[in-house]
Amino acid sequence: MNTVVLGWPLAALLVVLTAGAATVTQLAGLGRSRSVVVAAVRAVLQLAAVSLVIGVVLRSLALTAAFLMLMVVVATGTSAHRITDSLRPRSWWTAVPILAGVVPAIGAILLSTVMPIEPVAILPTAGILIGGAMTATSIAGRRATEELTAQRGSYEAALSLGLSRRDGVSLVARDAAGLALVPGLDQTRTVGLVTLPGAFVGVLLAGGSPLQAGAVQLLVLVALLLVQALAVTITIELISAGLLPVGADVLPD
Repeated sequence: MNTVVLGWPLAALLVVLTAGAATVTQLAGLGRSRSVVVAAVRAVLQLAAVSLVIGVVLRSLALTAAFLMLMVVVATGTSAHRITDSLRPRSWWTAVPILAGVVPAIGAILLSTVMPIEPVAILPTAGILIGGAMTATSIAGRRATEELTAQRGSYEAALSLGLSRRDGVSLVARDAAGLALVPGLDQTRTVGLVTLPGAFVGVLLAGGSPLQAGAVQLLVLVALLLVQALAVTITIELISAGLLPVGADVLPD
């Protein structure tokens, strides 16, 4: 089934949409237009590459596992740079919340036998969960960084009252980091009423029934709630322990 016609009209449309997004971003003072263009170009190149190799990857569980590990590495680097503005060795602690969220969820899914242990089922599901963990980790870490930087005085006051570093970080930044859960919660609450997410549409396009599509989407959304809750929790704990450098890494102990 063809859903998008490949050709010059598609290429032209993508250029127009990218240019529009870049222009609005620049004129509205939301950031640099270059960031939008770079993101779009990277998406084109990366999806083109994935489209070429995905057929090979899906031939075996071993190749699928290797591809998923590559996804985890990229997700870890993305979150590390988003939170710390660098890729220093300590920044790669972001792998912990991502894996801590994804591994239990995908493990439970496979052990339950509700999903076949086949590459074509595992790869897209795990990919969505990895992406969700990355987003939650990035937002939680970034919001915690901003809050600790803006309210350093409150953090130092907490320490002066005898609170531990963990309690001080929790007092100042935990609520802000918890905002990382809002997009997933809103998506779950409004699924089917506001949006039809990718898993639902994908199953339909693959020839599945609406009930099957709904079941797959429900499984993914509920699993994402666990994945993101774990990722946010572990991110805050890493910051509290001083393992993940945030707030310009100048928080006194």
